[in-house]
Amino acid sequence: MPMRYLTTAHDIGELAIIKSLCEANGISSLFLDEHVSSLYPGVLELRCQVMVDESEWERADTLFSRLRLPIREVASPS
Repeated sequence: MPMRYLTTAHDIGELAIIKSLCEANGISSLFLDEHVSSLYPGVLELRCQVMVDESEWERADTLFSRLRLPIREVASPS
């Protein structure tokens, strides 16, 4: 099964969410540098790269594109 790059987890919390979503949705995945990135947090070159099965990439991309939606500030009521 050929794997394709999907995203990079910015921290171990985000990685846990990504792993959980992959498992819950039956998406075959591989996590590169998973343990190294947790040993040296903040080192950009050592972030965990998420790879998914080529045949499931589109579905995974749609699912994970919702993870990083910008948060809008809500104006306080007057």
